[in-house]
Amino acid sequence: MQKMKTRYKHTNIIAKDWRKLARFYQDVFDCILIPPERDLSGPWLDKGTGVKGAFLSGAHLLLPGHGESGPTLEVLQYSRNEPRPATASNREGITHLAFEVEDVEQATAKVLEHGGSKVGDVTSSTVKGVGVITFVYLADPEGNIVELQSWKHERPAIT
Repeated sequence: MQKMKTRYKHTNIIAKDWRKLARFYQDVFDCILIPPERDLSGPWLDKGTGVKGAFLSGAHLLLPGHGESGPTLEVLQYSRNEPRPATASNREGITHLAFEVEDVEQATAKVLEHGGSKVGDVTSSTVKGVGVITFVYLADPEGNIVELQSWKHERPAIT
């Protein structure tokens, strides 16, 4: 079988209030809203999502550090969302978004100032063969886990 070309495109968050959550990621992580805003519905959406009567609104946010063609964070809201369980970093499945930052303590303060909350505490450890990581798990205003991390590598990155 011939190898298929693949390119990572986006990560989706279903929000209670997509505008408020999108604003959080713009204000805290310098994500950029990419027009147009989405208002999606129809049989094609019902079929593809498996949700009868699906109506989605929201937008894509360009993630920082990857240029104009980089991956996006898709923040959408159904007209009727299903409730989610409490935030837990050890839940099976996709659990968090990670952002590399210069200063984890400073970025933590910014997340908290913009309505985020603590999940863990800032900590540092040596990862053998890689370097020292400083990181923390926080939650955005809707309870999605966000990891902030900063590395001091043992050897320079290959460029």
